[in-house]
Amino acid sequence: MSAKQIEVQIMGQSYILGCPEGGEARLQAAVQKVDVAMCKIRDAGKIKARDRIAVLAALNLAFDQSDAAPAPAPAAPAADTSTPETQARLNQLLQRLDRAIESDGQLL
Repeated sequence: MSAKQIEVQIMGQSYILGCPEGGEARLQAAVQKVDVAMCKIRDAGKIKARDRIAVLAALNLAFDQSDAAPAPAPAAPAADTSTPETQARLNQLLQRLDRAIESDGQLL
């Protein structure tokens, strides 16, 4: 299966992405989810740095995805990401990530 390149926009910035033939619709849907998530965080006005917005959006999307996927073993009840308590917890985690990144300049 051959790959092609398509241009997409995320938060007003252009990106050229590789895409397998026939995967354009799925990639565009993923781009749309990322763009909406990042713009929502940016528009809230609390975070300005694009890389931090991207990290928080990725965490939110991964958290949402983990709720949608069947769990291999029940560990803990799934959290509702729409509650103020969950949003506050995610903001606390982002602040911890920010402090860790600031101290050594790398996430991993």
